[in-house]
Amino acid sequence: MEFKDYYQVLGVSKTATAEEIKKAYRQLARKFHPDVSKEPDSEQRMQEVNEAKAVLSDPEKRLAYDQLAQQYRSGQDFQPSPEWDAGFEFSGRGFEEADLSEFSDFFANLFGQGGRTRQKGRSYQMRGEDRHAKINIDLKDAFHGANRTIILQVPQVDSQGRVASREHTLSVQIPKGIKAGQHIRLIGQGSPGVGGGPSGDLYLEIHFTLDSQYRVDGRDVYQTVPITPWEAALGASIETTTPSGMVRFKVPAGSQTGRKLRLKGRGIPGQEPGDLYMELEVVLPPADTDKARELYKTMAREFAFDPRQRKGG
Repeated sequence: MEFKDYYQVLGVSKTATAEEIKKAYRQLARKFHPDVSKEPDSEQRMQEVNEAKAVLSDPEKRLAYDQLAQQYRSGQDFQPSPEWDAGFEFSGRGFEEADLSEFSDFFANLFGQGGRTRQKGRSYQMRGEDRHAKINIDLKDAFHGANRTIILQVPQVDSQGRVASREHTLSVQIPKGIKAGQHIRLIGQGSPGVGGGPSGDLYLEIHFTLDSQYRVDGRDVYQTVPITPWEAALGASIETTTPSGMVRFKVPAGSQTGRKLRLKGRGIPGQEPGDLYMELEVVLPPADTDKARELYKTMAREFAFDPRQRKGG
C-alpha cells in the first residue's frame, strides 16, 4: 500500500487554512467531476480529491494525519501500525461499511475503525458527543493496576482557520487485569452538551506499549528469557524479572533456544488468569579475551558435535 499525500492531491500547503482547502476542493471538483469533466481518469481523480477533503477539512483527522505524514513521502510503501493514532482524542464511533467503500484502502486502514464522524441532534437540549482515544500502557500496569496521568491531543481551529492542538490532561485509574482492546469509560469527559444537556463520555481503548521482551495473546504473556549455554545444557534454577515481579523457575537440562516453559496462572490477572510462557534463548558469551578463545578452542577439540549433521545437512 502506498502513502497518500493529501496536501499534494489538493495542491495546497501543509499550513493551508480551512478556507484555502475548501477553495482548492471546489476548483478540482469543477475540473474532475465525472458529470462535466472530459479527463479520461476523472472518476478516479475525483475520488482522490473527495478523500483528501474528507481528511484535511476535519480537524481531528487532519491533526493525526499530519503527525503520520512527517514520517512518509507520497508513494512510499506504507503499513500503518495499529497504534498509529494513539494519544489523539476523536469523536464518533466510525464509518459505516458503505461509507468506506467510497474511499481507498489507505483511507480505510487509517480511519475505518477509529471513529471520526459527527452526529448532529435536532433538539435544543442535547447530550454531548462521546469521544474516543487509544492509549498505551505498560504491561505491568495490567498486572498490578495503576494511577496514571494521560495526555491526549485534541484538535482545535484557530481564528485563521488553521488546525492546532491542545493537551487534554487526565488522571486515569488503570484497573488490575485489563486486557488490550478493552475500554475505560470516563463519565462526563466527552464533548459538552448543548442547551444545558449533559456532557458525553470519553472511552479510552487500551493498548500495551511495544516491548521486544514480551508478546501478549489475550491474557497469556510470552516472555523471552536469555540463558547461558551451561544453564541450557546442565539445567538450572534461575530468577528473572516479569511484569508481576521476580520469578524463579527451573530450566530443564538439554534445553534449546525456542523452548517454552509454562507458568500456569502467572499471566494477566482475571477471573480466569492467563499463563506466563518463558521462551528460552541461549546466548553465547563473547570470545573477546585470550582465555575465552582458548576455552572455545578446547570445546571445539573435546566435543564431537556437528549441529548441521544432526539436521541431515
